[in-house]
Amino acid sequence: MDAAFWQARWDTGQIGFHEGRPNRYLTEFVDTLGEGRRVLVPLCGKTVDLAYLAERGHQVVGVELVEAAVIGFFAERELTPTIEDHGQARRYTSGAIELWVADMLTIEPDALGPVDALYDRAALIALPPALRHAYAERLRALLPAGAPALVVTMTYPQTAMPGPPFAVEDDELDRLFAGLPRTRLADADLAQPRLAALGLTGRERCDALTF
Repeated sequence: MDAAFWQARWDTGQIGFHEGRPNRYLTEFVDTLGEGRRVLVPLCGKTVDLAYLAERGHQVVGVELVEAAVIGFFAERELTPTIEDHGQARRYTSGAIELWVADMLTIEPDALGPVDALYDRAALIALPPALRHAYAERLRALLPAGAPALVVTMTYPQTAMPGPPFAVEDDELDRLFAGLPRTRLADADLAQPRLAALGLTGRERCDALTF
């Protein structure tokens, strides 16, 4: 992953992907994840979805490349996390929330520990096409058979706007997650300021998968 790119986005406050409230698809379909799971949240930033999942009774394991985002999450909640270094990764823990400063594509299962559910709102759509297969393979390595997942994606004319966020079409989802049951839970007009400024429209989708 391009650490310098994402560091620059956080350093300059270009975090339009950050939502100030729990994602609408998460709140509507959170029960799809089951109860009392250890939920993996890749490329988590400082999303409030982490706190929402914890409030719903889950253990939350986020992975984020930019340490400032992790620090910001705990600071905004006036929490003092425990900090531990694990090789090239660093873990921040407070209560039911464990956030790793690490590259999602290289973090090892032994370091991360067991996870048994996935919530992806901003990871797959943040990755350029060349990295998506490696990301999907990493998920398969980390998640056990039967693990439930919620995956939020978007589609729009990719030639009209450089990502991120990137468009991810259904045929690519089929390739990335071949062999996994997938159910479309929502398909709605995309409210994306950058698209609107260009006079473009798109779709936002939420799928349930089972690993």
